[in-house]
Amino acid sequence: MSRWLTEAVPRGRVAAFRTLVYLFVAADLVIFTPWVRARVDVPGDLYQPLFVGRVLPLPTPTSTLVGAIFWALLLLALLAATGRAPRLLGWTVFALYLEWMIIAMSYGKVDHDRFALLVALAVLPTVGRARHGDPTRSEAGGWALRVTQIAVICTYFLAALAKFRFGGLDWATGSVLAKAIIRRGTELADLIAQVPHLLLVAQFGILAFELLSPVIFVLPERWRHAMVGFFYSFHLVTIATITISFAPHLVAMTSFLHLERVRPVVTVRRLLVRRSGRGTGVVAPPVLGGDTDAGPDRVPLDDAKQPDVPLVGGEPIPGPVTP
Repeated sequence: MSRWLTEAVPRGRVAAFRTLVYLFVAADLVIFTPWVRARVDVPGDLYQPLFVGRVLPLPTPTSTLVGAIFWALLLLALLAATGRAPRLLGWTVFALYLEWMIIAMSYGKVDHDRFALLVALAVLPTVGRARHGDPTRSEAGGWALRVTQIAVICTYFLAALAKFRFGGLDWATGSVLAKAIIRRGTELADLIAQVPHLLLVAQFGILAFELLSPVIFVLPERWRHAMVGFFYSFHLVTIATITISFAPHLVAMTSFLHLERVRPVVTVRRLLVRRSGRGTGVVAPPVLGGDTDAGPDRVPLDDAKQPDVPLVGGEPIPGPVTP
């Protein structure tokens, strides 16, 4: 079990995952959850902190507190994405984002798509330094990614248990998706809703895939990646039909992928080099003949002067030839 939990992975994979997570935290503040800053405009009596907010001595949000968290978290998340001071910046970003989420979810609605992202923020500082493209394997990095993967799958599996707990089989046989389409459905959802019994089949399918999601850990790598692809396609359909994005969860789910193979900085540099070469008009001449190593100081084999050696029966005759 311990070997499975700490299966070593390339440090480059951890570095890529870390950069993606911290960049999303910064984007989350300005794109997905800027409404948290408006929470301070409601009476403080409406603030009902989550359990962790009741256990910790956290103050009631004020305009000054929320503004300070917003700007500090935005700046520190961008700095953490560079990979510098991974432990100091990592723990600080985790603490600030946790408080940001406590404020966001303490007014009556709790989103479960944040769970795996919070787990990722909690474990990434334990890895230490990791550079992009570094092939060195790290058990600490493997543990951080594995724990994040477990959190991703728990989000699915526990969601299914919650459906049974509060709705039983009525969740699968009821009008859950129909109500969601009425409230926030798209034109695509309206077309799907017209197909008889399709929504009921979809509800049973959702329960089935959530309950079976832990199977991903016993699948071969090829099938595991295929299952991750199915997860992403499910959320793509969800966005296209009822406009629920699950963006934090999708970011955390990249812990299953070989992110070290994605090198955007290297790709951009290569493109810039190619464009600069085209702009100066300097193009490497093609190599003719069979000598692929011919350079500026060497003559290609086909262009070199060959010795005049007569052939007899297709074979050269060594030595001088007398007339």
